[in-house]
Amino acid sequence: MREPVSTRQRVNLLLDRKTVEAVRELGLKLSRTVDRVLAREVKTAREQHWREENREPLATWADWYDREGDPLAHLPPL
Repeated sequence: MREPVSTRQRVNLLLDRKTVEAVRELGLKLSRTVDRVLAREVKTAREQHWREENREPLATWADWYDREGDPLAHLPPL
């Protein structure tokens, strides 16, 4: 039976020694912690990029909304 293919990739990193020691003292898994932090940073960067790419359409929508008001305001709340 074959081993499942891992989605994880081995990389080399240079990290601050004191940070690494603190992570180990706290019993955290260094690679999992770095992976979670990087994933969060990637998500934040992608969201920022999306906002920058869509700044003009979002501003146009906001201007329309300010002028016209909520198009669903006539509906009763759920």
